[in-house]
Amino acid sequence: MKALTYSIHAGRLNDNLQVLGRIGKIGSTGVSRLAHSPEDKEAVLHVKKYMDQIGLKTEIDQFGNLIGRMDGVANDSPALVIGSHIDSQPYGGRYDGALGVIGAIEVLETLHDKEIKPEIPIVIYAFADEEGSRFNKGLFGVRGMLGKLEEGELERSDKNGVTRREALIKFGCDPSKFQESLIDPSTIAAFLELHIEQGPVLEAKDEPVGIVTGISGPLWLTVEMEGLAGHAGSVPMPMRQDALVGAAKVIVKLNELAQEVPGAPTVSTVGSLEVFPDSRNIIPEKVTFTVDLRDIDESRRDQIEQVLLQELEKIAVEHSLSYKVSEDTRNEPRFCNENIMQIMREESAEMNLTPPELMSGPFHDSLEMSYVCDYGMIFVRSKDGISHNPKEYSSPEDIALGVELLYKTVYRMACKT
Repeated sequence: MKALTYSIHAGRLNDNLQVLGRIGKIGSTGVSRLAHSPEDKEAVLHVKKYMDQIGLKTEIDQFGNLIGRMDGVANDSPALVIGSHIDSQPYGGRYDGALGVIGAIEVLETLHDKEIKPEIPIVIYAFADEEGSRFNKGLFGVRGMLGKLEEGELERSDKNGVTRREALIKFGCDPSKFQESLIDPSTIAAFLELHIEQGPVLEAKDEPVGIVTGISGPLWLTVEMEGLAGHAGSVPMPMRQDALVGAAKVIVKLNELAQEVPGAPTVSTVGSLEVFPDSRNIIPEKVTFTVDLRDIDESRRDQIEQVLLQELEKIAVEHSLSYKVSEDTRNEPRFCNENIMQIMREESAEMNLTPPELMSGPFHDSLEMSYVCDYGMIFVRSKDGISHNPKEYSSPEDIALGVELLYKTVYRMACKT
């Protein structure tokens, strides 16, 4: 039997999570809270109220990050940071990211209820724009506070032509004051993130929670292939410069390359494709598509990239196309801290849990935090492995177990002398 008793308040936790899920609600179970949007702002202010109610010192920084701090006995000591994000995909679910923030608040509310003052400060972050779906560049808030934004990021625009800069200003941030919101990494002791698995492994093993060993390194590219438009009825097939046919061959090749090593966790996805002029009876002149390539083995991922680029060149020559490749994101795999994992193992055993240890294919805010501090992650089982979809679901019972393990880990790391 799992976890005979709880320190946390499981009912309150589930209620808070479901109430947050009503903000930006689509359909009966879906959520759309795009970064820096009115729905995102409403959610941030809503979650801020939860933090205020338990006496946290709260602020929204110039990157749009929501921060809540619980002071410690040794208040000048580096803080234990916990949290995740509350922005979503345009067609997302209630649990991705939100669980890590609401779960972190439940952990601190439990400490508050028990009148436990931690030995060191504990800080919750609801990071801005982890998803990257609106401006095609994720982990914005965490990279921002760590001083890792790239040149031109604020000029990236969404599908409606709104730039990141414009969206931030409308959200209530002031990009000219970014410097005020930078964080000194020496003030961070470690980072913990609770997240739904977003995959099928825990369900296949019939286990409610898992301990994460590391995060695959994501590589995001944008590919533009350009040919020549022409009448679909009059240009002979051998004479065509069809950008869509070329793009289709590249996409199929990418799918094949990701499956060449049996059993490897390599994954590739083309999730966005734009065709110009997008007409039934005009040969496509220009096609733009995204490439998402991930692997826990960086050298294998980079080798696939090189083969893909070679194939792209061959296909472009074959169809008399020109092309351009731009790199949006490139991160190396990052592994969780062994000492934190050991604490999780020990606390899981006390709860009668036997959590599998598994890597994360999706990236998380933890990926960037790993460059400045030790980190650990806990996964909660996802029904049918579904995520980035309104059907995304984790049961209240599994969620309670995950947050209880987070609570016990936080207590060990921040409250025991």
